[in-house]
This record gives sequence, C-alpha cells and structure tokens, in this order.
Amino acid sequence: MNMHERGGGSARIRRVVVGGAAAFSIYVASAGVTACSQLLLARIVGAHTYGVYAYVIAWITILAYFCALGFDIALLRFVSVYQTLAASSLARGVIQYAERRSLAVSLLVAFVGAAIIDIWPSPFPTELKRTFLVGFLLIPILALLWIRCSVVRAFGGVVPALIPDRVVRDGLLVIIVVVAGPLLGSQVDARGIMLASVAGAVVGLVLASQAVRRLCPDSIRTADAQYEPASWRQTAVPFMIIAGAEALLNRAGVVLLGWFGETREAGIYSLVFNIAFLVALPRTAINTLFAPTISSLFTGNDRTTLQALVTRAALWTLFAALAIALGLAIMAEPLLSWFGADFVTGVPALHILLLGQVVAAAFGSLLLIMTMTEHERAAAVLLVMSAAGNILASVAFIYWLGLTGAAIASSAALIVWHIAMAVFISRHLRLLPGVFGLLVPSRKKNIAARPDVHVDASSVLDFTPRKHNTSTRQRAPL
Repeated sequence: MNMHERGGGSARIRRVVVGGAAAFSIYVASAGVTACSQLLLARIVGAHTYGVYAYVIAWITILAYFCALGFDIALLRFVSVYQTLAASSLARGVIQYAERRSLAVSLLVAFVGAAIIDIWPSPFPTELKRTFLVGFLLIPILALLWIRCSVVRAFGGVVPALIPDRVVRDGLLVIIVVVAGPLLGSQVDARGIMLASVAGAVVGLVLASQAVRRLCPDSIRTADAQYEPASWRQTAVPFMIIAGAEALLNRAGVVLLGWFGETREAGIYSLVFNIAFLVALPRTAINTLFAPTISSLFTGNDRTTLQALVTRAALWTLFAALAIALGLAIMAEPLLSWFGADFVTGVPALHILLLGQVVAAAFGSLLLIMTMTEHERAAAVLLVMSAAGNILASVAFIYWLGLTGAAIASSAALIVWHIAMAVFISRHLRLLPGVFGLLVPSRKKNIAARPDVHVDASSVLDFTPRKHNTSTRQRAPL
C-alpha cells in the first residue's frame, strides 16, 4: 500500500468516526429529550393523571404502529434502493402508496375506536373516556409523521428526521402543560395532556412534511408514480408485525394495569419503565452506527468479521448499560420520590426492569442482526410469541403482585425473547450472539486486522437497512 492509499484510508476512517459520533450523539440527545419529557410530565401532573394519560397513550401508540403498516421502516429500504437504481417513478409511487394506505387505515381505526368507547356497555370514567376520544385523533397524525420521518431519513436527513418526532413533539408537549397550568389556574387533566400531545404531533408533522419537500430530489418530485404494491406489502407486513408486537411487548404492563382499573399503578409503572429503558439507549444508538455494516458483511458472507463486529458492539452496549443501570439502581428511591410519594412504590419494579435490560444488553442487538440478515419473518414470529407470553404472564403476575408483577413478567419476556433469538442466530447464522462471542477469542481482533472493513459514513448518517439488491427499532417506548 502506497502513501497516498494510506492517507486516503486515514481520512476515510476519520470521516467515519466523525459521522458515527454525530449520528450517535444526535440519537442519544433526541432520546434524552423524549425520556425527560415523560419524566417531567409525571412530576408535574402526579400519579393518577399521569396514569390515565399513560394508559391511553399506550393504546394509541400500539394502534399507530400497526396503522403505519410497516412502511415507517420499509421506506428506508425502498426509497434508498430506488434512488440507487435511478427508479424515481417507483420511489415516488412507494411514498404515495405508503402515505395513502396508512392514512386510510388510521382514520378507520380511529373511527372504530371512538365508536367502541362510546357504545361500550361498561361505562368508562369520564376522564378516561374523554382522553381516549382525543387520543384517537393522534393515530393518523403519528402514523403519517413516522412515515414522513422515514422518508426524510431515506433522503439523507438524520437531524430533520429526528427533531420533529423526538424533540419537537415531546418538547412542545411539556411546554404546553407547563404553561397551561398557570393560565388555567389549576392542574391540567389527562385530556388536556392528550390535547397537548396532538398539538405537538401536528407541529412535528408539519416540520417533517417541510423536510420531505426540501430534501426530495427533483427527479422523484417530477416523476410519474409507478406502483408495485404486491412487492411492497410482502416486505412491509413483517415490519408492521415487528413494530406493533414490540410496542405491545413494551407497553403490556401499562395496558393491563389500566385495563384492570389500576390507572394510578399504570402511571407509576409507565414512569419506572421509561426510566429503566434508558439502559437500552446505548444499544439503540449503536444500532444506528452498525446496521449497514452488518448487512454488507452478511451479503459478502464474511462471517468471521461479522462475529467480531457483533461481539465488539455487544461489549460496548453491555458496559454502558451496566454503568447506567448501576447509577439508576442506587438512586432509585430518591429519584422516584422526586416525582411524588406515590411513585416510591415503584422502586422494586424499577430494580427488576433494570436487571432485565442489563441481561438483554449482554445478548447484543439480536433483532437488528435478524432483520439485517434477511430473517425478518422469523424475527416477527419470535417477537409475537414473546409479546403473547408477556401478556399471559402479566395477567397472572399483576393479579398476584400488582405493578411489581408487571415488571417481573416484562423482564422475563424480554429475557426469553432474547434467548430465543440467540438460539435462532446461533443455529441459522452460525454466530455466537452478544458477549458469548468472546468464546471465540481468535476472532475478536479480526476487525482491526481487516482494514478493508469499515462503516461507511454516508450509511451511518442514513440509517438504511440494506440486504442484497432489494433489501432492508428499535423505538423507544415513549
């Protein structure tokens, strides 16, 4: 290798490091805003009001994920591939198809949901009913917002994609609640919080729509739409199942506690779950950095380097998760008491949820590995089974132990789900998942020994899952 090649390689590595650090920082910062908004909200309104809001928003979020029809993820693949192939007509067609189908389904679900709430034989408490009726307005807005943010990501805009959904929407929610209380001369109720959520989502949707128009290439904007709906649906359906099932897995405790009429406990559980989920932020952020590389290594059949990369990423996330979880566990009681005396009862649940997240971190990003290696259908099946098991376990444990039981069921389901994915990956991909890759010490240094293996900066800044030619969440629960 000559001096020029070495210099060019060093410059590229620097660009990768800078680009990866930027993507990591943006994602962590936006996730932090989302988490802080929920924590401040719980502090401002108290356990009961926050519980009603948390129960309703859990339902609304689950429904909105299903109503996005999987295109909030699939568009990352389709739009990027069509741009690469200069298939502008198909790119315009898939964007229109995704938005129109999602909007139609969302409006139908919102209408049916409002009708069910209105005619349900067992009457809902007035505050809960009003909050649900306002919340149904949020379903089409959220589904369309997520789809347009996905399009922005596919066009290369990480910051414009993250800000409307994670910064503006949640930040405006807290601002409205903080300002509205003094103006109204009383504490904001759950319906008021939901109205603030709708307002924040509308502003986020407007910003995302502007970003789409600003970043959309002229070739796509002026092209005549061409449609391949059968191919699009075949790809999007597994992602819809994954997104919906993951939302259900994360929110089962809140939904079931609220369903049993324990809205106060639902609010406490929602708060401690959101706090515990901070442990998962390093894993989610690192996914943004390594997803395209995992896909390219799998396509090139470089299993040795893929094993080394998976193990290295798992070690990073485990160390970060342990540090965060240890700090939160030590500060659990004073932290929850800051939100109010009612929230202190969630300390045991928080410890259990932290343990579950740390164990999950040791397994690494298994869902990402499966979706990046053409196994999204198997991933969907395992996730649905885990979500169903979580619901069944939650019903039993909540009956016996209340919100602590919900935490036990959630952590157990999370660990079992990761064990199931680990078994699948070891059998079908011949990879040792997570930190178990340390059992193959000769592979750990492979990345350093392979200068041709790198994370492309443009791929980092455009988190586009790719598979061979036409290929391809973790979302925060907030």
